[in-house]
Amino acid sequence: MKIDKIKPIPKYIAKKIIKLDKSRNLAYNQKRFYAYFTKNDGELVKVTVAARSYQGQVYLKQVAVHGVDSNECFARDIECHYIAGYMVGWYDMGLTKQRSWYEDGKWYRCTPEKAFDPFAIRINPEYITTIPEFRYSAVELYSYENTLKYLRTYRQYPEVEFITKLGLSNIALSKQILKLARESKAFRKWLGKNRLSLRYAPYDIKVIIDAFKTKKDFQSLQQLQNKRKEFYHASSLENLRAFVKGETDKFLAYIEKQKTNFYSYNDYKRACEYLGIDMSIEKNRYPHDFKRWHDIRTDEYRSEQAKRDEENRKQFYDNFRAVAEKYGALEFDKIGFVCIIAKSPTDLKNEGRLLHHCVGGMGYDQKFVDEKSLIFFIRTKESPETPLVTVEYSIKEKKVLQCYGDHDTKPSEEILSFVHHKWLPYAKRQMKKIAA
Repeated sequence: MKIDKIKPIPKYIAKKIIKLDKSRNLAYNQKRFYAYFTKNDGELVKVTVAARSYQGQVYLKQVAVHGVDSNECFARDIECHYIAGYMVGWYDMGLTKQRSWYEDGKWYRCTPEKAFDPFAIRINPEYITTIPEFRYSAVELYSYENTLKYLRTYRQYPEVEFITKLGLSNIALSKQILKLARESKAFRKWLGKNRLSLRYAPYDIKVIIDAFKTKKDFQSLQQLQNKRKEFYHASSLENLRAFVKGETDKFLAYIEKQKTNFYSYNDYKRACEYLGIDMSIEKNRYPHDFKRWHDIRTDEYRSEQAKRDEENRKQFYDNFRAVAEKYGALEFDKIGFVCIIAKSPTDLKNEGRLLHHCVGGMGYDQKFVDEKSLIFFIRTKESPETPLVTVEYSIKEKKVLQCYGDHDTKPSEEILSFVHHKWLPYAKRQMKKIAA
């Protein structure tokens, strides 16, 4: 096809478009496109026409030309916007006062093939059957707008005619369907027998082929396919997918039969692995009564985890106590105030609760155990059990990081003087002894 071979819209086509457009009662500014078929330099082409109503009249404008043999198209005064979709310029017809940036009335060669190919109602699909090559293509029965793709497919797979005549336009362009129809007479008979079930139901191509091969019903296979899609698209189930690799359909059938879901099974699997149960054994991998064994294993898992958590908690407390004993020499009680080191995570929680600050949380207990910083309590000698000020001390830097009273308030000058001029020099001397 060639740009200089593009002819104006034939009058009989224009009349058909205008008549159809008026019958649709569309809003004057509603976007709509129509397509008609003709030849351009001997090649069958589809010409896309934009329509617009203005002051009671319908205006038409050719905006794109696609050829059955071409990998590119011609376009004029049309632009595709990511959000707004296709836009057409009407300045040259006097319908707008300002020329759009994309319109100059000239035809341009565009790639790729699908460029500037909006949905368009076909006006004369019967024209195609006048071309000997496509006389028996059944294209006039094809109910979708991608006609040129249909014709290219027909060239490669004439079986598309048979499938379209069955009323199965929805699957006519599937290469998997066409290949199987070419290879199997039984499949062609099966399609004819099941055409009413396939015509309107939104079954996946895989489901249709599986239904033919297994003789199972469409609904159950589609449910399984939907489950398969859900399973493969769930980002949190990557480990489970690896676990059932090679037997996915068996796993999905089991989930369906047991009336459970992927996430419950994943919990069951995680509990079994935590408990050291061999999941390669069939009865463990696919228990007969899933709900019962799910509840048993998850209960055992929680009990075992609680036991292990308690052991870890005890070990953590022991480690905390060991650090407190190691740096116990930094405690100070020679004058009016005393400085006491925390002996357990519980001490930190009580201090934070009574002084309304965060020393009981925010990881201070872990920092203490890791010997990154120590926590000391400043109290009066007369009331050593009453919280007053909390100090965080850096072991590495040998300095006070934080020193706060109730509700994170700044301590009195008297306490600050005690901390920085009495206790801190003493702590540095003791740290040298500990390091030695």
